[in-house]
Amino acid sequence: MLGLIVYAKASLPSESTGSPTSDENWSIAYGIKVCDEWLPNLTGGQAELTEKDASTGDPDEVAGGGTDADGIIHYHPLVGGNTGGKAKLGVFLDVYDVKLSDDKLELPASQVGEGEIRSWDVDDDNVFDGTACEGKNAVIKVRVWRDYTTGSFEDKITDFRNLRFTNNGMVFAIAVVPEDDSDFEINKPDSAAKLDELGVLGEGSVTPDTSDVTDTTDVTDTTGVTDTTEAAPDTTGATDTTESAVTTTTG
Repeated sequence: MLGLIVYAKASLPSESTGSPTSDENWSIAYGIKVCDEWLPNLTGGQAELTEKDASTGDPDEVAGGGTDADGIIHYHPLVGGNTGGKAKLGVFLDVYDVKLSDDKLELPASQVGEGEIRSWDVDDDNVFDGTACEGKNAVIKVRVWRDYTTGSFEDKITDFRNLRFTNNGMVFAIAVVPEDDSDFEINKPDSAAKLDELGVLGEGSVTPDTSDVTDTTDVTDTTGVTDTTEAAPDTTGATDTTESAVTTTTG
């Protein structure tokens, strides 16, 4: 029995097996919201695109050394990187040094303007000062849509870094919002609309219907065409009453 148990454990698949693999490139929309305002998207560059498992910024824009902030997590794990079950939100956050816990969100100074607020602690009574939520208690949650084409979502309130990337076309909204938010809307970030432009298919995607496409191949139908070939004159002087046969060619 002991031998069987050891064998079963040895046969368990590695956490890194499965999708996404190092041959796959997933596009996942994200946004960061404080109270009722979306923060500017993180800015990405070429180094993350080529040297990390995840990046942000239009690959065409950053490939030449530029920077871009498209609101999309481009997940492209390296060989030996965070593939399969290791593909998690925390991998992306670490690339850009974003700190996210159950009670605090902190952005790196490199991602905000000089003097701008870059840290939100739910234990701080003044966390919402200067916003429409001023004076309210705060909570951090991550709303997850598994499919950007549907309205179904889940709200996560803990262990954010271990939220898995399970498929292409997901959407993540990281939000610092009032604790009593029954009337507070956490909608999909605008970047979710870009997934369709990137060709990501979801359950609600509309695929082209070619069933009614007209075949424009020209077919010439010569049915009913009269043969105008004249019969050769009869030199015998007799009248030939035999009718010429008309050959009909059906294209």
